[in-house]
Amino acid sequence: MVDLNSDLGEGLGVWSLGQDLAMFDLVTSANLACGFHAGDPGVMRRSLRLAVEKGVAVGAHPGYPDLSGFGRRDMALTPEEIVDSVVYQIGALQALGRAEGALVRYVKPHGALYNRAAVDAKVAAAVVAATVQAMKGAGSAPVLVAMAGSAMAVEAERAGLRLVPEVFADRAYDEAGRLVGRGVPGAVITDPAAVGARVVRMVRDGEVETIGGGRVAVTAGTICLHGDTPGAASLARAVRKALLDAGVRVKAFA
Repeated sequence: MVDLNSDLGEGLGVWSLGQDLAMFDLVTSANLACGFHAGDPGVMRRSLRLAVEKGVAVGAHPGYPDLSGFGRRDMALTPEEIVDSVVYQIGALQALGRAEGALVRYVKPHGALYNRAAVDAKVAAAVVAATVQAMKGAGSAPVLVAMAGSAMAVEAERAGLRLVPEVFADRAYDEAGRLVGRGVPGAVITDPAAVGARVVRMVRDGEVETIGGGRVAVTAGTICLHGDTPGAASLARAVRKALLDAGVRVKAFA
């Protein structure tokens, strides 16, 4: 059994991004933008409403305060600034979620914040601290989505959070098991057949082929398909079919 998540609700005002309507029918968990890299109160509320309607689990997807760069540019924020900004974003989604009858069940950082927290212990600790502060009182251990073996995973374990290890269906890995930068040719994988096959291998065999042709070990508790990847809905359909054909159930972890 494995979860299928996607970064959704990443429109802003009159601008839309990705194929949210189709993706809500295909994923089991939705990482919703919280206003700093994308999303606004209206987009957030409509996304929460859709999640409730489709029976999709909701997670907060906080990022750096970088609308023009879509949160994919690294920023030199202090740990204190990261804690405050992440708590703020989670809280905004929680408030709108209460209005729509949707519970925010987990946290998954976005873009450059996720990538920095994967390798920087101080940033990872700040993200974990913010998750604990914003999600405490929910009746169970706060849940964080991160790559297994990352600095964020280490800090989550230290703080007693429940970690859901994540793999990426549509992104290439390097020989160290990190995601290849988006500017590198081949970093984003858009062929449905290739994506479906690699996901089954990640879930069943615990490994993925690197961009250089090698293999690295991965742990797949949830599979990410980026909502803004070209043909995201087609990729999601291919992934679901490949998993089901391989005897793997697709179900929300939360």
